Amino acid sequence: MRLWHGFALASACVVVCAPRLAAQRPDWDPRRVEVSRESLQVLMTRLEETGRSPVYSGSLRERSRTEAALIRERLQSGDFNVGDRIALTIEGETAINDTFTVDAGRTLTLPTYGSIALSGVLRSELTGHLTEQLRRFVTNPVVRARALIRVTILGEVRQPGFYTVPVETLVDQALMMAGGPTSLARLDDIRIERGRRRLWEGESLERAIAEGTTLNALSVRAGDRIVVPRQSQRNTFEVIRSISVLASLPFTIIAIANLFN
Repeated sequence: MRLWHGFALASACVVVCAPRLAAQRPDWDPRRVEVSRESLQVLMTRLEETGRSPVYSGSLRERSRTEAALIRERLQSGDFNVGDRIALTIEGETAINDTFTVDAGRTLTLPTYGSIALSGVLRSELTGHLTEQLRRFVTNPVVRARALIRVTILGEVRQPGFYTVPVETLVDQALMMAGGPTSLARLDDIRIERGRRRLWEGESLERAIAEGTTLNALSVRAGDRIVVPRQSQRNTFEVIRSISVLASLPFTIIAIANLFN
């Protein structure tokens, strides 16, 4: 636990410009669950402008283009994918007081009411979208919906595996759900992956963790992976060797002193 807190404190000192672009929006909060379509569109435009500007470094422009692409994908396809789960209640409808899984074709199948398409729907639009769709069957439905996503947490955590978590979950909270990092975890190299792509890593992710950014704000979706790498054997060996060298110093000093006696 002390190791993890140390990482969080160190991350707070990292200065990365790309996430700050989001912070310039007065209505942007990395901890928000429901990021509106308008906010995402404005942020995407700013990231695209940064990605084209020669004022910024090459690495920052590349990171900005990557983040803009993630947001563009969200805006086009929506937030919901097969395997996501939605905790749903409809006031007065006892049959709809449960957690339902998003099916193939990005549809939500409900008892009595059938399938509701979720393609192109953002999490911030979920309650309104379901309310509108259910008006066909229920008069003035009162809907409460909460999105859950299924992510994989791999590597140097105590309980690696699949976890279904609320979208407002923070990265460090997700890791603690998996038992927390082990003593061999390389905490400065955590990454979030989708297929063969690395969505977040390095200083950008460290900054996001330090700011308390939610999985939703990081555009994480079902099937993404949070990976905690292991410290390299070389690093471990070098630490042991350094300790051995330091431990042997007093004996070396004594041996040299004896030569002059």
